[in-house]
Amino acid sequence: MINALFAGCGRISDLHALGYKDSNLGNIYGLYDPDREKAEEKAVKWGAKVIYDSYSEALADPEIDLVEILTPHHLHCPMAIEAAAAGKHISLQKPMALNLEEADRIIAAAAAAGVMLRVYENFVYYPPYTKAKQLIEGGEIGEPLSFNLRVRCGRSPGAWDIPLDAWQWRFNPQTGGGCPIMFDHNYHNFSLALYLLGGVEKITAWMDQSEVIAGSGLLVNVPATVMWKYRANRAYGVMDVTMSPELEIESNRYADESRLEITGTRGIIFVNRCTGRLQNRPPLELYRDGISTAYENIPAAWDESFRLATEDMLTALTRGGSPLLNGEAGKAALAMTLAAVESAQRGCSIELK
Repeated sequence: MINALFAGCGRISDLHALGYKDSNLGNIYGLYDPDREKAEEKAVKWGAKVIYDSYSEALADPEIDLVEILTPHHLHCPMAIEAAAAGKHISLQKPMALNLEEADRIIAAAAAAGVMLRVYENFVYYPPYTKAKQLIEGGEIGEPLSFNLRVRCGRSPGAWDIPLDAWQWRFNPQTGGGCPIMFDHNYHNFSLALYLLGGVEKITAWMDQSEVIAGSGLLVNVPATVMWKYRANRAYGVMDVTMSPELEIESNRYADESRLEITGTRGIIFVNRCTGRLQNRPPLELYRDGISTAYENIPAAWDESFRLATEDMLTALTRGGSPLLNGEAGKAALAMTLAAVESAQRGCSIELK
């Protein structure tokens, strides 16, 4: 069994914990959070054995094999490097760092220490998306030509209650990286774009600003549209993001939703839901040769993606291999995210290396 340390017990930790529930590969062994009361509450909930008074104390415990770093973005680099120096494997919440220089330092530290590094991003484990990947690789739509993603942020009576301290730091460029929706949430979507159709050569973006809550003065970078050209083929991608305060979305987590359409020379794949649900359609549909096929029985609960993401890491640690989202994959998604932000700020296309 892999003994995991949760470094950070904020709201996102509840989703990470799903991957350890009933797992025969790993368990939540210890917890550290500057707010000890928060850690004590989660220890009871998850059955953790130890609560540490400091991060350094936790890293010094030989019982800890893996560190789940679940902290604000500006802490990712120093905490990952410290974990590597302590000989601990690293699961690092997205985005992996504030910039590419930090990403390189994290990758280098993990390599020097001989520990496994995985950047935690759950969208590429969401079953409808992994099925879409299988269909693409199986030639079901021919040569892929376009990736079109529409992201809608609205409201939901069943959505999570997000404490103020779980999101307020995201609006500070020094702690959250700036551009709260594009840099933070849409990292998921850039990672997905790379996972499904490969590397990106060039990106162009336009971003406006909207108040996240009327009168709050807290701004998010939407509405926004991002376009990119894939490197290895003729395919292009487009993502548009809109915040619609009065749009009701069925969800028991976040009040947002993504709808994906991938068009090829022979057919089209539609993924009709992710975090929430906007319409009564199958999770995935394939249109090919004049025939529509509905994939009704794919697991479509968003929570499943968190379980599968953790299982991938634990399997790699216990049985050998590399997790899907290693350090280089995490860096590629970060590079795409940063290029989109830079493009919008400079008003020009950005070439990716």
